[in-house]
Amino acid sequence: MFGAANESSYYTDFAVKSFRIYLCMMILACVNKACFIFLQAVGKALASTMLSLFREVVFGVGFALLLPMFFGLDGVLYSMPVSDILTFFIAVFIIWNTYRKLNTEGDETA
Repeated sequence: MFGAANESSYYTDFAVKSFRIYLCMMILACVNKACFIFLQAVGKALASTMLSLFREVVFGVGFALLLPMFFGLDGVLYSMPVSDILTFFIAVFIIWNTYRKLNTEGDETA
């Protein structure tokens, strides 16, 4: 469809490679989305928005511009998995702090 008949295997190979790299951290992306929703639900909309902003704009765009300098075209594909990993660690830290604050507030009222 996009090239000569003898080139179609190259497109298929690149598509498979792209899907494997770009989607390899999809589980962490799902955990991150759950953290965004949880933070909104407990009234921490600013933290949720900032976390989402960091994932999509700061890390996603930043690494899409930075990683190709070192890894070429693969750097663009690795930008979102790296963003998901870093956002996961930040989300765990924020959720841990939020949970700790909710526990201390619950102890004070009891």
